[in-house]
Amino acid sequence: MSRLMNLNVMQAALEQAALALGRTSPNPAVGAVVVQAGQIVGRGHTQPAGQAHAEVMALREAGEQARGASLYVTLEPCTIWGRTPPCTDAIIAAGIAEVIIASRDPNPRFEHDAATVLQAAGIRVGFAPEYEAAAIGQTEAFRHWIVTKQPFVTVKYAMSLDGKIATRTGDARWISGPASRQKVHELRDQTDAILVGINTVLADDPLLTTRLEQHWRPVQHPVRVVLDARGRMPASAAMLADAVPGSTIIATTAAASAAWRASLNNAEILELPSNLEGRVSIPALLNELGQRGISSLMVEGGGETIAAFLAAQAVQKVQVVIAPKIIGGVAPSPVAGVGIARMSEAQLWQVRSSEQIGADIWLTAYPNPQV
Repeated sequence: MSRLMNLNVMQAALEQAALALGRTSPNPAVGAVVVQAGQIVGRGHTQPAGQAHAEVMALREAGEQARGASLYVTLEPCTIWGRTPPCTDAIIAAGIAEVIIASRDPNPRFEHDAATVLQAAGIRVGFAPEYEAAAIGQTEAFRHWIVTKQPFVTVKYAMSLDGKIATRTGDARWISGPASRQKVHELRDQTDAILVGINTVLADDPLLTTRLEQHWRPVQHPVRVVLDARGRMPASAAMLADAVPGSTIIATTAAASAAWRASLNNAEILELPSNLEGRVSIPALLNELGQRGISSLMVEGGGETIAAFLAAQAVQKVQVVIAPKIIGGVAPSPVAGVGIARMSEAQLWQVRSSEQIGADIWLTAYPNPQV
Protein backbone atom coordinates (compact mmCIF):
# COMPACT_ATOMS: atom_id res chain seq x y z
CA MET A 1 0.00 0.00 0.00
CA SER A 2 1.28 3.49 -0.87
CA ARG A 3 2.35 5.96 1.80
CA LEU A 4 -0.52 8.28 0.78
CA MET A 5 -3.00 5.46 1.21
CA ASN A 6 -1.52 4.69 4.63
CA LEU A 7 -2.02 8.30 5.69
CA ASN A 8 -5.59 8.41 4.42
CA VAL A 9 -6.46 5.21 6.27
CA MET A 10 -4.96 6.43 9.54
CA GLN A 11 -6.95 9.64 9.15
CA ALA A 12 -10.06 7.47 8.88
CA ALA A 13 -9.02 5.76 12.13
CA LEU A 14 -8.64 9.14 13.85
CA GLU A 15 -12.12 10.07 12.65
CA GLN A 16 -13.42 6.89 14.23
CA ALA A 17 -11.72 7.80 17.52
CA ALA A 18 -13.40 11.20 17.47
CA LEU A 19 -16.77 9.43 17.53
CA ALA A 20 -15.87 7.99 20.94
CA LEU A 21 -14.72 11.19 22.65
CA GLY A 22 -16.52 11.68 25.94
CA ARG A 23 -18.14 8.23 25.95
CA THR A 24 -15.43 5.80 27.05
CA SER A 25 -13.88 6.92 30.36
CA PRO A 26 -11.81 5.80 31.99
CA ASN A 27 -10.80 4.03 28.79
CA PRO A 28 -9.27 6.05 25.93
CA ALA A 29 -11.16 7.05 22.79
CA VAL A 30 -9.55 4.90 20.08
CA GLY A 31 -10.32 4.35 16.42
CA ALA A 32 -9.45 1.38 14.22
CA VAL A 33 -9.79 0.54 10.53
CA VAL A 34 -9.29 -2.78 8.70
CA VAL A 35 -7.99 -2.65 5.12
CA GLN A 36 -8.09 -5.55 2.66
CA ALA A 37 -6.74 -5.21 -0.89
CA GLY A 38 -6.66 -1.41 -0.60
CA GLN A 39 -10.27 -1.12 0.58
CA ILE A 40 -11.60 -0.33 4.05
CA VAL A 41 -13.65 -3.33 5.12
CA GLY A 42 -14.08 -2.59 8.81
CA ARG A 43 -14.32 0.44 11.06
CA GLY A 44 -14.67 0.72 14.80
CA HIS A 45 -14.27 2.95 17.83
CA THR A 46 -14.12 2.28 21.55
CA GLN A 47 -17.45 1.53 23.19
CA PRO A 48 -18.38 2.60 26.75
CA ALA A 49 -16.23 1.12 29.52
CA GLY A 50 -16.66 -2.62 29.87
CA GLN A 51 -17.67 -3.06 26.24
CA ALA A 52 -15.65 -3.77 23.09
CA HIS A 53 -12.53 -1.80 22.19
CA ALA A 54 -12.02 -0.18 18.78
CA GLU A 55 -9.99 -3.05 17.33
CA VAL A 56 -12.66 -5.61 18.19
CA MET A 57 -15.41 -3.45 16.69
CA ALA A 58 -13.46 -3.04 13.43
CA LEU A 59 -12.68 -6.75 13.26
CA ARG A 60 -16.34 -7.65 13.80
CA GLU A 61 -17.37 -5.45 10.90
CA ALA A 62 -14.64 -6.88 8.66
CA GLY A 63 -15.55 -10.48 9.44
CA GLU A 64 -13.68 -13.00 7.30
CA GLN A 65 -12.16 -10.18 5.27
CA ALA A 66 -9.90 -9.45 8.24
CA ARG A 67 -7.78 -12.52 7.44
CA GLY A 68 -4.58 -11.34 5.79
CA ALA A 69 -5.65 -7.69 6.12
CA SER A 70 -3.99 -4.64 7.67
CA LEU A 71 -5.28 -3.05 10.87
CA TYR A 72 -4.75 0.68 11.50
CA VAL A 73 -5.25 1.80 15.08
CA THR A 74 -4.78 5.18 16.79
CA LEU A 75 -3.47 3.70 20.07
CA GLU A 76 -1.32 0.66 20.68
CA PRO A 77 -3.61 -2.37 21.23
CA CYS A 78 -3.91 -3.55 24.83
CA THR A 79 -2.06 -6.70 25.83
CA ILE A 80 -3.69 -7.35 29.22
CA TRP A 81 -7.05 -8.34 30.66
CA GLY A 82 -9.20 -5.57 32.09
CA ARG A 83 -12.95 -5.74 31.86
CA THR A 84 -12.42 -7.17 28.37
CA PRO A 85 -9.80 -9.57 26.93
CA PRO A 86 -6.55 -8.27 25.38
CA CYS A 87 -7.08 -6.77 21.94
CA THR A 88 -3.88 -8.45 20.76
CA ASP A 89 -5.62 -11.80 21.26
CA ALA A 90 -8.49 -10.74 18.98
CA ILE A 91 -6.08 -9.42 16.35
CA ILE A 92 -4.12 -12.66 16.28
CA ALA A 93 -7.27 -14.80 16.19
CA ALA A 94 -8.68 -12.78 13.27
CA GLY A 95 -5.63 -13.54 11.13
CA ILE A 96 -4.53 -9.93 10.68
CA ALA A 97 -1.25 -9.76 8.74
CA GLU A 98 -0.12 -6.22 9.63
CA VAL A 99 -0.83 -3.63 12.32
CA ILE A 100 -0.05 0.09 11.94
CA ILE A 101 -0.05 2.08 15.20
CA ALA A 102 -0.28 5.87 15.58
CA SER A 103 0.71 6.17 19.26
CA ARG A 104 2.05 4.14 22.17
CA ASP A 105 -0.04 3.28 25.22
CA PRO A 106 1.41 4.66 28.50
CA ASN A 107 -0.45 2.15 30.69
CA PRO A 108 2.09 1.12 33.38
CA ARG A 109 0.34 -2.25 33.76
CA PHE A 110 1.57 -3.42 30.37
CA GLU A 111 4.25 -6.08 30.88
CA HIS A 112 4.77 -6.43 27.13
CA ASP A 113 4.19 -3.87 24.40
CA ALA A 114 1.80 -4.75 21.61
CA ALA A 115 4.52 -4.85 18.95
CA THR A 116 6.40 -7.58 20.82
CA VAL A 117 3.27 -9.68 21.30
CA LEU A 118 2.08 -9.29 17.72
CA GLN A 119 5.47 -9.86 16.13
CA ALA A 120 5.86 -13.04 18.16
CA ALA A 121 2.67 -14.23 16.44
CA GLY A 122 4.12 -13.45 13.01
CA ILE A 123 2.26 -10.17 12.47
CA ARG A 124 4.10 -7.24 10.93
CA VAL A 125 4.00 -4.05 13.03
CA GLY A 126 4.60 -0.50 11.86
CA PHE A 127 4.07 3.01 13.20
CA ALA A 128 2.60 6.19 11.73
CA PRO A 129 4.62 9.04 13.29
CA GLU A 130 2.85 11.62 11.11
CA TYR A 131 -0.31 11.04 13.16
CA GLU A 132 1.24 10.50 16.59
CA ALA A 133 0.54 14.05 17.83
CA ALA A 134 -3.10 13.91 16.74
CA ALA A 135 -3.59 10.51 18.35
CA ILE A 136 -1.97 11.66 21.58
CA GLY A 137 -4.23 14.72 21.59
CA GLN A 138 -7.32 12.53 21.40
CA THR A 139 -6.17 10.47 24.39
CA GLU A 140 -4.52 13.17 26.54
CA ALA A 141 -7.02 12.75 29.39
CA PHE A 142 -6.51 8.99 29.50
CA ARG A 143 -2.74 9.38 29.36
CA HIS A 144 -2.82 11.59 32.44
CA TRP A 145 -5.36 9.51 34.35
CA ILE A 146 -3.72 6.13 33.74
CA VAL A 147 -0.47 7.35 35.31
CA THR A 148 -1.73 9.68 38.07
CA LYS A 149 -5.23 8.27 38.70
CA GLN A 150 -6.43 11.88 38.67
CA PRO A 151 -8.48 13.61 35.97
CA PHE A 152 -6.84 15.72 33.29
CA VAL A 153 -7.79 19.29 34.23
CA THR A 154 -8.61 21.91 31.61
CA VAL A 155 -9.25 25.49 32.71
CA LYS A 156 -11.54 27.32 30.30
CA TYR A 157 -12.56 30.98 30.45
CA ALA A 158 -13.69 33.81 28.19
CA MET A 159 -12.34 37.33 28.53
CA SER A 160 -12.31 40.67 26.75
CA LEU A 161 -9.35 42.14 24.90
CA ASP A 162 -8.39 43.92 28.12
CA GLY A 163 -8.56 40.77 30.22
CA LYS A 164 -11.95 41.17 31.93
CA ILE A 165 -14.53 38.44 32.52
CA ALA A 166 -17.37 40.78 33.51
CA THR A 167 -18.20 44.45 33.87
CA ARG A 168 -17.69 46.44 37.08
CA THR A 169 -21.29 45.52 38.05
CA GLY A 170 -20.67 41.81 37.52
CA ASP A 171 -22.59 41.52 34.24
CA ALA A 172 -20.96 38.68 32.28
CA ARG A 173 -23.57 37.68 29.67
CA TRP A 174 -22.19 37.44 27.19
CA ILE A 175 -18.50 38.11 26.67
CA SER A 176 -18.00 35.49 23.98
CA GLY A 177 -20.08 35.15 20.85
CA PRO A 178 -22.68 32.49 19.97
CA ALA A 179 -20.21 30.35 17.99
CA SER A 180 -17.88 30.15 20.98
CA ARG A 181 -20.72 29.28 23.33
CA GLN A 182 -21.71 26.50 20.97
CA LYS A 183 -18.16 25.16 21.07
CA VAL A 184 -18.24 25.21 24.87
CA HIS A 185 -21.23 22.88 24.79
CA GLU A 186 -19.42 20.63 22.33
CA LEU A 187 -16.54 20.44 24.80
CA ARG A 188 -18.92 19.63 27.64
CA ASP A 189 -20.28 16.80 25.50
CA GLN A 190 -16.76 15.32 25.44
CA THR A 191 -15.89 15.93 29.11
CA ASP A 192 -16.53 13.69 32.13
CA ALA A 193 -17.01 16.45 34.70
CA ILE A 194 -17.32 20.22 34.91
CA LEU A 195 -16.45 22.31 37.97
CA VAL A 196 -17.22 25.78 39.31
CA GLY A 197 -16.85 27.47 42.66
CA ILE A 198 -19.76 28.43 44.88
CA ASN A 199 -19.30 32.13 44.06
CA THR A 200 -20.09 31.37 40.42
CA VAL A 201 -23.25 29.53 41.46
CA LEU A 202 -24.38 32.40 43.69
CA ALA A 203 -23.65 35.02 41.01
CA ASP A 204 -24.85 33.26 37.86
CA ASP A 205 -27.02 30.29 38.97
CA PRO A 206 -25.80 28.18 36.01
CA LEU A 207 -27.28 24.89 34.84
CA LEU A 208 -23.92 23.46 33.69
CA THR A 209 -25.67 21.14 31.26
CA THR A 210 -24.88 20.37 27.63
CA ARG A 211 -27.19 22.12 25.21
CA LEU A 212 -26.72 21.13 21.58
CA GLU A 213 -29.65 21.27 19.20
CA GLN A 214 -29.86 18.61 16.48
CA HIS A 215 -26.66 16.97 17.70
CA TRP A 216 -25.53 13.87 15.83
CA ARG A 217 -25.70 11.76 18.99
CA PRO A 218 -27.51 11.97 22.35
CA VAL A 219 -25.70 14.62 24.35
CA GLN A 220 -23.72 13.86 27.47
CA HIS A 221 -24.15 16.01 30.55
CA PRO A 222 -20.88 16.03 32.47
CA VAL A 223 -20.97 15.43 36.21
CA ARG A 224 -21.35 18.85 37.84
CA VAL A 225 -18.93 19.59 40.69
CA VAL A 226 -19.31 22.64 42.92
CA LEU A 227 -16.61 23.69 45.39
CA ASP A 228 -18.45 24.86 48.50
CA ALA A 229 -16.29 24.58 51.61
CA ARG A 230 -18.73 26.20 54.05
CA GLY A 231 -22.07 24.97 52.72
CA ARG A 232 -23.57 27.98 50.96
CA MET A 233 -25.20 26.20 48.02
CA PRO A 234 -28.89 27.19 47.97
CA ALA A 235 -31.47 24.45 47.72
CA SER A 236 -33.12 26.58 45.01
CA ALA A 237 -30.08 26.45 42.70
CA ALA A 238 -31.13 25.88 39.09
CA MET A 239 -28.86 22.87 38.64
CA LEU A 240 -30.61 21.05 41.51
CA ALA A 241 -34.08 21.19 39.97
CA ASP A 242 -35.76 17.84 39.40
CA ALA A 243 -35.99 18.35 35.63
CA VAL A 244 -32.30 19.15 35.10
CA PRO A 245 -30.45 16.18 33.55
CA GLY A 246 -27.16 14.88 34.89
CA SER A 247 -25.80 14.62 38.40
CA THR A 248 -24.28 17.10 40.85
CA ILE A 249 -21.54 16.70 43.45
CA ILE A 250 -21.08 19.40 46.07
CA ALA A 251 -17.55 19.16 47.43
CA THR A 252 -17.49 20.57 50.94
CA THR A 253 -15.65 20.29 54.25
CA ALA A 254 -16.46 19.57 57.88
CA ALA A 255 -17.33 23.27 58.22
CA ALA A 256 -20.65 22.73 56.42
CA SER A 257 -23.57 22.36 58.83
CA ALA A 258 -25.79 19.32 59.15
CA ALA A 259 -28.85 21.50 58.57
CA TRP A 260 -27.47 22.72 55.24
CA ARG A 261 -26.65 19.17 54.16
CA ALA A 262 -30.17 18.02 54.98
CA SER A 263 -31.72 20.91 53.03
CA LEU A 264 -30.38 19.84 49.62
CA ASN A 265 -31.93 17.43 47.16
CA ASN A 266 -30.62 16.04 43.85
CA ALA A 267 -26.97 16.38 44.89
CA GLU A 268 -24.29 14.24 46.46
CA ILE A 269 -22.59 15.92 49.41
CA LEU A 270 -18.92 14.95 49.29
CA GLU A 271 -16.98 15.91 52.39
CA LEU A 272 -13.25 16.32 51.79
CA PRO A 273 -10.31 17.60 53.84
CA SER A 274 -9.73 21.33 53.89
CA ASN A 275 -6.46 23.14 53.21
CA LEU A 276 -4.81 25.68 55.49
CA GLU A 277 -7.17 28.37 54.18
CA GLY A 278 -10.25 26.33 55.00
CA ARG A 279 -11.04 25.58 51.35
CA VAL A 280 -11.65 22.19 49.80
CA SER A 281 -8.36 20.39 49.20
CA ILE A 282 -7.81 20.28 45.43
CA PRO A 283 -5.53 17.18 45.56
CA ALA A 284 -8.08 15.31 47.68
CA LEU A 285 -10.86 16.21 45.24
CA LEU A 286 -8.85 15.08 42.22
CA ASN A 287 -7.98 11.80 43.92
CA GLU A 288 -11.65 11.15 44.65
CA LEU A 289 -12.78 11.98 41.12
CA GLY A 290 -10.01 9.85 39.66
CA GLN A 291 -11.07 6.87 41.77
CA ARG A 292 -14.53 7.22 40.26
CA GLY A 293 -13.11 6.82 36.76
CA ILE A 294 -13.47 10.49 35.88
CA SER A 295 -10.53 11.14 33.56
CA SER A 296 -11.33 14.67 32.34
CA LEU A 297 -12.41 17.73 34.31
CA MET A 298 -13.19 21.18 32.90
CA VAL A 299 -12.90 24.07 35.35
CA GLU A 300 -15.07 26.99 34.21
CA GLY A 301 -14.59 29.43 37.07
CA GLY A 302 -14.70 31.64 38.86
CA GLY A 303 -11.47 33.52 39.36
CA GLU A 304 -10.78 32.27 42.89
CA THR A 305 -11.39 28.67 41.85
CA ILE A 306 -9.11 28.94 38.82
CA ALA A 307 -6.44 30.54 41.00
CA ALA A 308 -6.71 27.68 43.48
CA PHE A 309 -6.20 25.04 40.77
CA LEU A 310 -3.24 26.92 39.31
CA ALA A 311 -1.67 27.41 42.75
CA ALA A 312 -1.99 23.67 43.34
CA GLN A 313 -0.27 23.04 39.98
CA ALA A 314 -3.27 20.92 39.10
CA VAL A 315 -3.97 22.28 35.59
CA GLN A 316 -2.86 20.39 32.47
CA LYS A 317 -4.39 22.66 29.82
CA VAL A 318 -5.79 26.20 29.54
CA GLN A 319 -8.29 27.26 26.88
CA VAL A 320 -8.79 31.01 26.63
CA VAL A 321 -11.55 32.62 24.60
CA ILE A 322 -10.66 36.22 23.70
CA ALA A 323 -13.61 38.32 22.60
CA PRO A 324 -13.09 41.54 20.57
CA LYS A 325 -14.51 43.74 23.32
CA ILE A 326 -12.99 46.26 25.71
CA ILE A 327 -14.63 46.60 29.12
CA GLY A 328 -12.27 48.78 31.14
CA GLY A 329 -12.56 49.97 34.70
CA VAL A 330 -12.26 47.94 37.87
CA ALA A 331 -13.69 44.61 36.75
CA PRO A 332 -12.86 40.99 37.57
CA SER A 333 -10.17 39.09 35.70
CA PRO A 334 -10.06 35.33 34.96
CA VAL A 335 -7.50 34.46 37.65
CA ALA A 336 -8.05 35.98 41.07
CA GLY A 337 -6.29 35.11 44.33
CA VAL A 338 -3.43 37.02 45.89
CA GLY A 339 -1.27 36.90 42.78
CA ILE A 340 2.50 36.89 42.53
CA ALA A 341 4.90 39.55 43.78
CA ARG A 342 7.57 39.26 41.08
CA MET A 343 7.35 38.59 37.36
CA SER A 344 9.97 35.87 37.78
CA GLU A 345 7.37 33.90 39.77
CA ALA A 346 4.88 33.80 36.88
CA GLN A 347 3.81 30.40 35.63
CA LEU A 348 5.07 29.82 32.10
CA TRP A 349 2.79 28.26 29.52
CA GLN A 350 3.23 27.29 25.89
CA VAL A 351 0.54 28.25 23.40
CA ARG A 352 0.08 25.25 21.12
CA SER A 353 -2.75 26.47 18.93
CA SER A 354 -4.97 29.42 18.06
CA GLU A 355 -8.26 29.33 16.22
CA GLN A 356 -10.84 31.89 15.24
CA ILE A 357 -14.39 30.84 16.09
CA GLY A 358 -16.92 33.41 15.04
CA ALA A 359 -15.51 36.76 16.13
CA ASP A 360 -13.52 35.24 19.01
CA ILE A 361 -9.99 33.84 19.19
CA TRP A 362 -9.42 30.56 21.06
CA LEU A 363 -5.95 29.94 22.49
CA THR A 364 -4.93 26.53 23.81
CA ALA A 365 -1.91 26.38 26.10
CA TYR A 366 -0.05 23.69 28.02
CA PRO A 367 2.53 23.98 30.81
CA ASN A 368 5.91 24.96 29.36
CA PRO A 369 7.92 21.71 29.16
CA GLN A 370 11.18 23.64 29.60
CA VAL A 371 10.27 24.74 33.14
